[in-house]
Amino acid sequence: MEVKEPAVAYGENKFTVEEYLRMEKAATERHEYYQGEIFQMQGHGELLAMSGASPRHNIIFSNLFIAIGTRLKGKPCQPFGPDMRLNIPENTLFTYPDISIYCNEPENIPEDEESFIKPTVLIEILSPSTKYYDRGGKFKQYRDIPTLKEYILVDTQVLTVEAFRINSSNHWELEEYTNIGDILSLPSLSIIIPVADIYEGTKLA
Repeated sequence: MEVKEPAVAYGENKFTVEEYLRMEKAATERHEYYQGEIFQMQGHGELLAMSGASPRHNIIFSNLFIAIGTRLKGKPCQPFGPDMRLNIPENTLFTYPDISIYCNEPENIPEDEESFIKPTVLIEILSPSTKYYDRGGKFKQYRDIPTLKEYILVDTQVLTVEAFRINSSNHWELEEYTNIGDILSLPSLSIIIPVADIYEGTKLA
């Protein structure tokens, strides 16, 4: 069964941001917050723990995180993993991207020193339960981030990387990479990563 949206975790109750943050600090699992509602994350941020984490997801995460970190060494941008909580004040969303890249010093919100804003690049590693949400509702929410330049989706079922980039007309354009010899370009970071490196160690490579 495909899960297209996160499931509401606490019924129909409405919560303030402060209540969500207090509950999240005490929780053993991660939750999203959006417009007063708290949602159980479906297979998201599954790298660190979590029940149902697939080996292929973990391999792809490790490959990407190492490749990006190595290429950004000495530059003003830095990658962070799924423990880095993102807030989008423009639409209230709190969530945990698989990889978020911040240029210059990450900036936290006044309400919480562990929730950050203004990423430059966001990367989600797709699972069967989240891929529709990541491509649809999640991307719509991410587009409200004024600093976001690129949104990358990496499939774990087939060899496919989708790179959404904002152009000079402020419109999002898609470039797909579906061949093992392709080279993923991240122009906002001035780096490139071979698709073969992303999928190394998986049966898809």
